[in-house]
Amino acid sequence: MTGLSRRALLAAAPAALIAARPAQAAAPVPVVRTAGTAPTQLAGYDNLLKKFVLNRQIRAAQLAIMKNGKILLARGYTYDDYSRVPSIPSPTSLFRIASLSKNITSAAVMRLVQDGKLSLSAKATQLLGLTPADTRMEQVTVLRLMQHLGGWDRDASKDQLWLDHTISAALDVPLPIGHDDIIRYATARPLDHAPGTKMVYSNYGYLLLGRIIEKVSGQPYETYIKTKLLQPLGITRMRLGKSLKSEAAAGEVSYESQYTNKTVLDTSGTTVPYPYGGFNMPNQDANGGWLASAADLVRWTLAFDRPGTVLSSASIAKLMAKPEIGVNEYGTWYGGGWWCRQVTGHLNTWHNGSMPGTFTYLARLQNGFSYALLFNRREESGSLDYDGIDDDMNKVTVSSWLTTDLTSKYF
Repeated sequence: MTGLSRRALLAAAPAALIAARPAQAAAPVPVVRTAGTAPTQLAGYDNLLKKFVLNRQIRAAQLAIMKNGKILLARGYTYDDYSRVPSIPSPTSLFRIASLSKNITSAAVMRLVQDGKLSLSAKATQLLGLTPADTRMEQVTVLRLMQHLGGWDRDASKDQLWLDHTISAALDVPLPIGHDDIIRYATARPLDHAPGTKMVYSNYGYLLLGRIIEKVSGQPYETYIKTKLLQPLGITRMRLGKSLKSEAAAGEVSYESQYTNKTVLDTSGTTVPYPYGGFNMPNQDANGGWLASAADLVRWTLAFDRPGTVLSSASIAKLMAKPEIGVNEYGTWYGGGWWCRQVTGHLNTWHNGSMPGTFTYLARLQNGFSYALLFNRREESGSLDYDGIDDDMNKVTVSSWLTTDLTSKYF
């Protein structure tokens, strides 16, 4: 046998075959697709959101920016890896906003105070006719509820808004449970510390505020918010959310999570996607139940930036006032539904929101600058951080602010 050996031929074959094989098309590079307006002067913010969405593979996101009462940017974003037909949120698509609902509830409380129908020093037990097992709850005032000073610590006794199965079993009532069941369960248990001594974030405290708003106003919570707070600002899209995908509002995005949970909506024990029946949205109303677009939320900040539209200057000052425990080690404090920090000539306020399938952020900052960020998923095991988005936004510089106002396009 002459020429190359069989082993040599086999060793040489791959290179020859590769050279002869037709080139394969490269996999398409994922991109971020957008809807809505982002002027070139604000490209830094727009590019930041594109990168954030791309790196976290977020299927639905929104950004809106307001400057001195004018909406300058309103945009929807979606990650597209070509595995499905992309669904790009419009600037008016609705998202669950989670705990951004708290400053809405606090504003409603202050409106009732402003109208002479409620006192910040009124006791929650008397307003709601509660007979608590822990007599210290008699010290829980409306203001302490607004400032998370009610005496509950979810790290010690868990978050009552997320204990549906526990409460159902403890009270021997079927799922789904309601507000009255949650209140009955919590009222029969001791507080974790004395009211007014320690700030610990409490969804349950805001559930109680929602019931106080209903009791004092004589209206359903949602109705009071829409008529007294949102309508004066021309905001008509915002509404309370529902638990199931089949109940989604018109224009509402879909929510994503890698986690599942046993349904809290019935006794079947069915495992469901966490954002759809893994928790009870109607129960979250006053602490985390609202739907909004980012444009709606920056428009909502005018309730605090334009005294007299919804709240007076005095009401806004009371809502943002430092609590009885003072400021924390970072120089910040919790006002009514807002984190607050005094800077030169301005009080910066902000808040985030988070639940399975949702991460949100709303900020009112110096120089008349406000922005809202909404996402249809949150940080979960294995994903990149979400909490740093505010730091990234603060690093963006703008050489010149435009004066075009997009408000009339969306309201």
